[in-house]
Amino acid sequence: MKIRALAGKILASQIEVGERKTAGGIVILDDNGKEEGVRPRWMQVYAMGAETTDEVKVGDWVYVEHGRWSRGIELREGDDTLSIWQIDPDAILLVSDESPVDFADRF
Repeated sequence: MKIRALAGKILASQIEVGERKTAGGIVILDDNGKEEGVRPRWMQVYAMGAETTDEVKVGDWVYVEHGRWSRGIELREGDDTLSIWQIDPDAILLVSDESPVDFADRF
């Protein structure tokens, strides 16, 4: 199934999950529905609406304020299943054209 974003909406296809460990060994917990682990997340832009005016493009990685995305939905693309979230364009803190996290062991 191919989907597109409407108006000024931004859809993301990946989200950073799991614990983080700093170079100094500090463990930053994952969000478990409590106050612990509340932090921004990296997500990859999947689609953008025609009226989106942000300086991001499809394929960019965006760092989004905690909780400023919708619940994910799962879509089938051929034999693959893809999770999609709608993110708040006003909650984008950073943009990168390269993946800032290693997703190899997370998905």
